[in-house]
Amino acid sequence: MDYNQISDLAILQKLGDFVKHHRMAQNKSQEQLATEAGVSRSTLSLLERGEKVNLITLIQVLRVLNQLQWLDSFEVKPVISPMTYIKLQKRHERQRIRNVNMAAEDPPLEW
Repeated sequence: MDYNQISDLAILQKLGDFVKHHRMAQNKSQEQLATEAGVSRSTLSLLERGEKVNLITLIQVLRVLNQLQWLDSFEVKPVISPMTYIKLQKRHERQRIRNVNMAAEDPPLEW
């Protein structure tokens, strides 16, 4: 589903349906879930109906329902630019080691 194409209210309704579905799948009443999440039953009811609630309320409810895995999509992963990558590679390239004996002032005659 392309969430960019639906309204904010439709997204809230989808969130509410998600919460209600998982609450019922865990066989919890609104009162039980609200108590465990530390919110009022009326606030949970608003959330399930797709009404506006605080983001912290949604997080608290999803935590109790063990449904916070969707936060993985918000993780910011470091990206190394190609130029930085090349510089890092050059920094770790092996350096040639000069043979101290070969660097003497008098080179061998067979050269």
